[in-house]
Amino acid sequence: MATAQSNPFKIETGPLSKEAQAVAEKDLRETPENVAEGLQKLRELLEADPTIRYETDDEFLKIFLRPTKYYPKSAFQLMKNVAEYRAKYKTIFDNLMPEDERDTFVNYNVVNILKDRDQLGRRVCVINAGKTWDTSKVTNDKLLRCLYLIQLAAMLEPETQVRGIIVIMNLKDMGMKQVSALTPAFAVRLMAFIQEAMPLRLKELHMLYNPMVFNIAWTIIKPLQTEKISKRTYFHSNDMSSLHKFVDPEFLPNDFGGTKEKINYGGKDWLPAIDNYLDFIRKWNACGKVQ
Repeated sequence: MATAQSNPFKIETGPLSKEAQAVAEKDLRETPENVAEGLQKLRELLEADPTIRYETDDEFLKIFLRPTKYYPKSAFQLMKNVAEYRAKYKTIFDNLMPEDERDTFVNYNVVNILKDRDQLGRRVCVINAGKTWDTSKVTNDKLLRCLYLIQLAAMLEPETQVRGIIVIMNLKDMGMKQVSALTPAFAVRLMAFIQEAMPLRLKELHMLYNPMVFNIAWTIIKPLQTEKISKRTYFHSNDMSSLHKFVDPEFLPNDFGGTKEKINYGGKDWLPAIDNYLDFIRKWNACGKVQ
């Protein structure tokens, strides 16, 4: 997971680029004064609450301060949301490691990360929820676990913390098998994760090749969307020029009408990059509500 000039399957943990520094200051209030104050006050809030536990080094706390624009109370609330979510769905996420979903990532191509960021430096996550999704092999909760693990990798990248991510939902040839997997209970878990318990900036959600049958699932999902996420959701059907109004085709693969080569990579290529950060994932798994 890196820029085209380097290993495309490397997690970028280096310092912010100058461009990202400017974005952080403009959009996230990331000034030396706000950073220092945010870190100090967030540590104080954590120390005063014995019910949750998190790492308190600067880089870890910035994972929560950046998406909340360095307002410490908001960052603290996000930390509590994450802890509550993980506790509520403990059977799904408890001590989850990449190895637990290696088969899903490598063999079933339900979730992928594009090698290239878009024109605004945002990560692009592709969810293949159409015919590609073999629901007999990949349950809805296995899909959610994959998204959760990808989130952990993205959180490690300062550039992604600042610039955010976009999601492309590829619904090509979706049928009733896939629609049936999008149950009301799963929709609640998914939307709670995206909107309340994911410390990343979700900038846009793009629906491609959405068939009529998807309307069944959408009647379940839409009422669960916050106004903020609803305004960032776009339906394009098979009109790639509509998608290109938001994502420059220069940064997209041929699969989505872009000038980059057709996607010929997947989990087997970029999962090893996540394997380099298993210590971080173990630390993350130890965080949350105090038992």
